[in-house]
Amino acid sequence: MTRVFPSAPSHLRPRSSWLLALAVALGAASGGLAQETATIEKGGGTLAITFAGPTTPEFRQLTLDWISRAAQAVTVYYGRYPVRRVDITVTPVAGRRVGPGRASGEGGPNIHVTVGTAATAQGLATGRDNWLVTHEMVHLALAGVEEEHHWLEEGLATYVEPIARVRAGELTARQVWGDMVEGLPQGEPAPGDLGLDHTPTWGRTYWGGALFCLLADVEIRKETHNRKGLEDALRGIVAAGGTIDQDWGIARVLKVGDAAIGLPILERQYDAMKASPAPVDLPALWKQLGVEVSPGAVVLRDDAPLAGIRQAIMRP
Repeated sequence: MTRVFPSAPSHLRPRSSWLLALAVALGAASGGLAQETATIEKGGGTLAITFAGPTTPEFRQLTLDWISRAAQAVTVYYGRYPVRRVDITVTPVAGRRVGPGRASGEGGPNIHVTVGTAATAQGLATGRDNWLVTHEMVHLALAGVEEEHHWLEEGLATYVEPIARVRAGELTARQVWGDMVEGLPQGEPAPGDLGLDHTPTWGRTYWGGALFCLLADVEIRKETHNRKGLEDALRGIVAAGGTIDQDWGIARVLKVGDAAIGLPILERQYDAMKASPAPVDLPALWKQLGVEVSPGAVVLRDDAPLAGIRQAIMRP
């Protein structure tokens, strides 16, 4: 079965009424409204964009610029745009709200997103919802896995999205490490946790999956002396055809990713975290990476033991 990924922010509210909003928006999109189209070519991929409703030239341009920036970030991280073609439907709605959104492989890679007609260029560049379309594009770069492994799909999008945007010059490394310090504790196991495969809470799905990705990234870089990182495993999956329109299952995804880096790190880490709590000493990890939290600020220390790994994670 092809998976569908409704958006949930990497910066962190639980799911709520956005499902209803998405249903309303998508219903409007299919209700015979006038449609405008545009095409963006990026990283070897074609983004076919439909505006499901009337727009102004200003709204159209700022939305296309937002989508183009997201495509550039994803291209920088993966070394190419992950799919040859994606159909993107933008549904204009009243107000400034951006989202909800979703990505799917049904009928070919596609993304749906709602954007308020009063949204501003600044809001789409620096606002709280500017992450949305990048997050959905990251979903394009992973084949479907079984339902109990949904944490990998959402955790990967939560982890990669801000890093891709740092590499593309949209965010700073300090911002993103600060967000990780704030957000990753939500992915730690609570009492009664049965491991990532058996604890489908919001925190474990999004932030627990992101924590899996961070640990894998650090371990890959340690064992390869910073010659490879998680992106090399993910690029290998894309190169093998493991994109959103395919159903692979987690065993194949991890095996192909490990083959791309030449080490069984993803499979080994999955074995450790799939059915047991596997708590992480985050303060110790931040100290090793040189991420120092002080009142009102995050300081990045270059004299930390793993400072080179921290720097490489964010480096284009």
